Order: sequence, then C-alpha cells, then structure tokens
Amino acid sequence: MASATSSKDTASPAVIPTVIPAVQADSPPRTDAALTEMWPGKAYPLGSTYDGSGSNFAVFSEAAESVELCLFSPDGAGGLVETRLPLPEVDGFVWHGFVPGVEPGQRYGYRVYGPNDPAAGQRCNPNKLLLDPYAKAIDGTFRWDQSLFGYNFGNPDSLNDDDSAASMPKSVVINPFFDWGTDRPPQHEYADSIIYEAHVKGLTATHPDIPERSRGTYAAIAHPAIIEHLKGLGITAIELMPVHHFANDSTLIEKGLSNYWGYNTIGFFAPDSKYCASSTPGGQVQEFKAMVRALHEANIEVILDVVYNHTAEGNHLGPTLSMRGIDNAAYYRLVDDDKRYYMDYTGTGNSLNVGHPHSLQLIMDSLRYWVTEMHVDGFRFDLASTLAREFYDVDKLSTFFELVQQDPTVSQVKLIAEPWDVGPGGYQVGNFPPQWTEWNGKYRDTVRDFWRGEDESLGEFASRLTGSADLYENTARRPVASINFVTAHDGFTLRDLVSYNEKHNAANGENNNDGENNNQSWNCGVEGPTDDPEILELRAQQQRNFITTNLLSQGVPMICHGDELGRTQGGNNNGYCQDNEITWIDWGKADHGLIEFTRSVAELRAAHPVFRRRRFFDGLPVRRRGSVHIPDISWFTPDGSEMSDEDWDSGFGKSVTVYLNGHGIPDLDPRGRRVTDDSFVMCFNAHHEPICFTLPPEEFGKAWQPVIYTVEGAVMEGSRPVAAGAKLTVEARAVIVLQAAEQA
Repeated sequence: MASATSSKDTASPAVIPTVIPAVQADSPPRTDAALTEMWPGKAYPLGSTYDGSGSNFAVFSEAAESVELCLFSPDGAGGLVETRLPLPEVDGFVWHGFVPGVEPGQRYGYRVYGPNDPAAGQRCNPNKLLLDPYAKAIDGTFRWDQSLFGYNFGNPDSLNDDDSAASMPKSVVINPFFDWGTDRPPQHEYADSIIYEAHVKGLTATHPDIPERSRGTYAAIAHPAIIEHLKGLGITAIELMPVHHFANDSTLIEKGLSNYWGYNTIGFFAPDSKYCASSTPGGQVQEFKAMVRALHEANIEVILDVVYNHTAEGNHLGPTLSMRGIDNAAYYRLVDDDKRYYMDYTGTGNSLNVGHPHSLQLIMDSLRYWVTEMHVDGFRFDLASTLAREFYDVDKLSTFFELVQQDPTVSQVKLIAEPWDVGPGGYQVGNFPPQWTEWNGKYRDTVRDFWRGEDESLGEFASRLTGSADLYENTARRPVASINFVTAHDGFTLRDLVSYNEKHNAANGENNNDGENNNQSWNCGVEGPTDDPEILELRAQQQRNFITTNLLSQGVPMICHGDELGRTQGGNNNGYCQDNEITWIDWGKADHGLIEFTRSVAELRAAHPVFRRRRFFDGLPVRRRGSVHIPDISWFTPDGSEMSDEDWDSGFGKSVTVYLNGHGIPDLDPRGRRVTDDSFVMCFNAHHEPICFTLPPEEFGKAWQPVIYTVEGAVMEGSRPVAAGAKLTVEARAVIVLQAAEQA
C-alpha cells in the first residue's frame, strides 16, 4: 500500500506558472501569465461568476487543506500557461476568491491539497487537475491516459502523481448576459401535452435543409425546418436526451465507438460543447439559450433528460476528474464497511450521495440554474429511484423529494421520473410523490403485448388505455401522471419493433450480449428487411396501430424521434455507442405517409378533450337533460353486448369496443365552464383475422362517422356515417375510431 498522503508538499505555493502542451486548437482571450492579484471574494454562488470587472471562484470541499485555482492561457507557441493561485478564504468549507480582470472565455480548474486515503474514503491529489462541479461550460476533451487516474494501472492500491492538466478539458468562465427579449415559458398543461423525445445530433445530423456546419447542434434544433416539423406533429415539448457535459468512455474510444446517448455526466451546469456550432469557449451557453428562445417562440417547451444518479468518474478504478478529487466522501455514496468502494445501484459505477447536504445542494442548484438562467421547462430524471435511496430502500419521503416539493422554482416545472433501477425493489412505477409524472413502462409493455396478439392482455390494455388508475389514483394523482410511450431511445425504434424478433447489436462490439433480450416485439413474419408486400403492409399497419393507441390514450403521449417517419436502427436495440447513421434519422428516407397519419391522429387528440381528460373515468351514468343516463365510458364485445367479468377474464380476448362519452368529462375550462365534446367509439382488433363489430345501440349515439382507420389506403374524408347498432368489419390487426354524428 502506498503512502496515504501525496508525495508532494501539501503547502500550496503563491504562484506557479507552468507550460503544458496545448490540448485545444482555439484560444480564449489571453490571460496575463503574471497575474497574481487575488481578492477574498464571496462563498456564494458556487462556481465561477463574472460580474463585469472580474470573476469570483468558489468551490466546496470539507476534505481540503488548501485549494488552488488554476488559470490557463495560451503561451503564443501552441501551448498553455497554467497559473496557480491559492484561494485565500474558506467559509463553511467553501473555498473562494475573486480575480480582477478574468473575463468570459477564461479556462480554469482546481487542484485540491488534502488526505489521500482511499480506505477512509479520501482521494485528494493536487497533481490531478479537477473540473469545477459548478462549471457553466467545459472546453476540450479527455485524453485518456495514466495521468487521469489516481493509481497506477495494474495496482489499484498505489498512488499515481502524474500531472493530468494536459489530458483534461477545462472549466470555462461564461458570459452570464443574454437578451431573452420577451421570452415566456409556454406552460402547457400536462393533459394538453405531446412530448417528443429527441437527441440533438440524431434528430438533425442529416437534415438537408439545415446548413451543414450547424447540423447536430443546438442551433440545428432551433432551425425553422425542425421547428416546423415539430409543430406539424402537434408537439408541445421536446425532451432532449442528456446535454449536460459528459465524458466519452475510453473503452468505447478503443473500439472506435463513442458515448452517443450521453448518460455519463461530468458537468451538471454545463451544456455539452459537442452540440455547439460555435468554436468559442463558452459559446455553447449562448447557443443553448438561443435554442430555448426559438422553441418558446414556437410555443414548444424544453425538457432535459438529466442524470443525477451517477457521474462519469465511475467506480474505484475510475478516473479522478472532479468530485472524486475535491471531496470524495461528500459527493459519493461509499460502502459503509469499506470506503474504498462505491455504492452502485444502477450498474454505472457510483451513486451521488443524496444524504449529504452539499451533494443535494449541487443537484438543487443545478436544477434551479437550468430553470432560471437557461429557461428550460422541466426535467426527466434518469433512473430517478436512485435519488430516493437516502438509506437503502426507495423512500418517497426522502430529502431529495422534500426539497423538490418545497423549492419555489423546481416544484413549478415538469418533473418526469424514469421509475426503475437495478437496486432492491428497483421498479418503482406508480410510487413517486404526487407532483411527479412517470415514464409508464407498464403501458409500453402492455400495448406491445396487445398488438402482437398475446393472450390475457385485454384487461390490462383497457387499464393502460384509460390512464392507469391502478398505478396513480391511490396517490391522488390523475391520468397525466402516466407518460405513455411505446418506444424510447432505450430499445427498438417503432419501425424495428415490427420488423425484428431479436436484437441485432453486433456493431456494439459486445458479441450481441448487450441490450434487452425480451423486447415484446414481432417481426410480422420475416426477421429484418424484406420485399414481401404483405409483410410490409402489415408492418406499416402495426406502426399506425401503435401511434393511434398512444396518441388517443388517457395520459401524456411521448413519441421517440423518428418513429413518425419510419426510422430504423437495423435491429439494434441499444444504440448508446452508435454516433453514426445507425442511430441518426435518415431524412432522405422519411415515410411521408406515416408522418401525415401521425399528424392526423395528433390533430384529433388536440381538437377533442375527451382524449385529454384530467380525471379518471368512474363508469357512472352521466346526467343529461332529456336523455338516457349513459356512463362516461363503456366497454363492448365485438357482438355489441357490454363486457362482462367473464369477457375480461377470457384468455383469448383480443378485440374490444370502447365508448367515450363527450358529455361525461368532469373538467372545467380556464374560465370555469364545463367541458363538453363529441362522443367517440374505438374498435380495437388485435386478432389475426377480420372481425365484425356491432356498434353500440342508439342511446349511445344515433350514428358514427369514421375518422381514423389504420388499414392501408383507408380514406376517411367523405366517408358516410354508420348507424347505431350497425355491423362494421374491422380488418385483422387494426383499429377504427368513429365520432358521433347526427344521422347515418
């Protein structure tokens, strides 16, 4: 075992200018290498803060004995000069100082002097340059070599003192000023929302109408071509996969791959520079803000997929990049009986220590920053159950949830939980506090099973279609707590869901062992690409079935980017490492017919509040003057009789009719008036043969006008209404939606 402390003297020198190799091609405004002036500054806010005359720097570390601020400026010969300045003050374990004349664009980092005793949970090492946990921007990339690691390869118990500055990206002082103009958050109600899950690069990398230099960037998301596409689909919120600055894993780089999804965060305040069209250090902040402003002008909200359950520093064999070297025991949850190791609930190597006040502060400060300064409208929390593990089991009353509940800023934006992890009792769907919504994985699984014709799925299908009251009603939540989706980034695309039975992940370099094995998919008869017209027709119909079901279910629908135009990943259901044509939308092969179909269903949802109820159905008769009292919802067998318990329990039931009463909506509009709508009938046939449906009797409606039919070539415009009680043949594996009409 190596010495518990660094071999370097723990006393920090006054000023140390050193020359290191250049690691960035472009340069920020030059900092005077002779700069030595340091004022006490302030302990808050944490991070770097430019005030017009200079910059304040503040960093938390209870473990530190001293902290150096390291400023980097070009030396004029292709290298960088590092100037080290000791932070002169510490208040409440926050080390701070103010440097006059430091302007936006200045690169910086920290060196922390303190104990290096992994067995006690301490891993300070001043030879490792550290990113600011509160950095608003990060410039450069990691050069994975020995210097980034606190131990010598092959000997985890050793101490490595190689200087890491040349291999590290740098934190950047940003310009906090931005002209937001008249920007206002759209503040769409959940019930009126359609969420579009998208990847900044994947959505825009090949779009022909976007200038080539802007493709794959925040600026591309703000381009009129993308905004018009989203508006055409009725999208009210774009949910961006992680844009917090993340590290590209060395193991992937060695394989010629990269971290595409971004679930490897190292900067919770910093939009990733990889998605920035500008080459100016810190320019990504301005570009991100401009994107948000443009989307808000189009009445589209911005939701961020955030990863607070772990960081890119990984397990005990991971690199020392930031929090590990600043205060390992404060920021990370360690194994109680051996603090060399990290608690890992998600398979990612570590977990943030949500039981420590400063770690919690980091999370909450970050969330507030993105709302107040970056104007985002909500968050989707990756593996959110981890944040509730204050002790061991998931706790709905954990400190994190209490802080969110009490916070006047964070509590007012959209909060979406991914409700599963790999820890004890990891699957937590339905168990989050009342103000949260959740990715409803049970909805996904049930709808997939229903449309591939699985037995005994009818009853649960009905529950999912109507908002999953079994999951959310007992916690005083409403149907909008359910974020309904059939596909997401993690898994098959919609096109692949109907084209593959098995995953095809060979390109990931893991011998097809990665990714989910049980996809609840069906290839419609042939695995992968085919020229068989019948199979192609069935696949197209199944996609329309999924889109119709999702958009017309109670709750909040979410579309995975490209599903509306037939995006394929060639059967790869784990594209996390494929930053290439496998995962990017190929706009040149867009299925325009599917786009138009998706638009038509989205328009139907937007026009009719019966599909956007704010309360669960109760099945009770609705009082209407001069008419028979009809329930707000009714279920019928294909022969027209009301569903019995025996019908629901039938293992072979694959077809059902549902009646939605437009006069049974218990909601009020913004001015307090009762909401009424047309009534609708939906006939679902997941059977492999056509079925003759008998429409509900006349007391439910005199006639019914077909408005959506998922069969190829179905033309709704100009079709004649069908009388009550009439027989209607619905083709195999299809759904038809009918709207109440005055007469046949």
